[in-house]
Amino acid sequence: MRVLAIDTALAACAAAVLDTDRGIVASESLPMVRGHAETLIPLIARVMKQSDMTFRDLDRIAVTTGPGSFTGVRVGLAAARGFGVATGVAVVGVSTLSVYAAPFLAGNGKSPVVAAIDARHGHVFLQVFGPGGHTLVSPRLAHLSEAVRAASEAPAYLVGSAARAVADGLTRDAARPRAVDPHEAPDIVWVAQIGAVTPQAQSAPQPQYLRAPDAQPQNAAQLPRR
Repeated sequence: MRVLAIDTALAACAAAVLDTDRGIVASESLPMVRGHAETLIPLIARVMKQSDMTFRDLDRIAVTTGPGSFTGVRVGLAAARGFGVATGVAVVGVSTLSVYAAPFLAGNGKSPVVAAIDARHGHVFLQVFGPGGHTLVSPRLAHLSEAVRAASEAPAYLVGSAARAVADGLTRDAARPRAVDPHEAPDIVWVAQIGAVTPQAQSAPQPQYLRAPDAQPQNAAQLPRR
């Protein structure tokens, strides 16, 4: 299977092409907080050229659906859906939390994986995985203290942009983490690998925001319609 992977949900703009017979044949990841919309299409063009493939050679497109930046999630989804419509290639969505956890779940026996993304104002986007990728705590917007409690119950792998904050919140008598991986963005290689095995849904992938947008319409200032 040949997969184009796209990620703009957090602090990177990234794309990769996976051929499951050969592995990753092309990839590029640029750290950034803003500017995904202007960067993504030229970046995809470079990756596709490096892979020596056309869109007609692809079997599917995988894109991160969040949680993450509202703007970043929309940029990636819009590009993936657009390419899918134009080429007829299937599009699948991949959670950023599952991508963070994937490399630890792949080589992990019994330890839980606490995936936490900084959601600001003392909150995180949280998901806790058990052995085999079984979800112990479903994806949610949670106070940092909830992530700390989850991490203190047993030696766990802490991953995601809030992993360091979770580790710092543990008390001396809490279970110590097996590892702390505080990357600001998930690995695009794992987006591709998860995308290759994700079942294809009948509808297009949807954003996973987990909270309402910070910017709200000022309805009180609207003039009445005539």
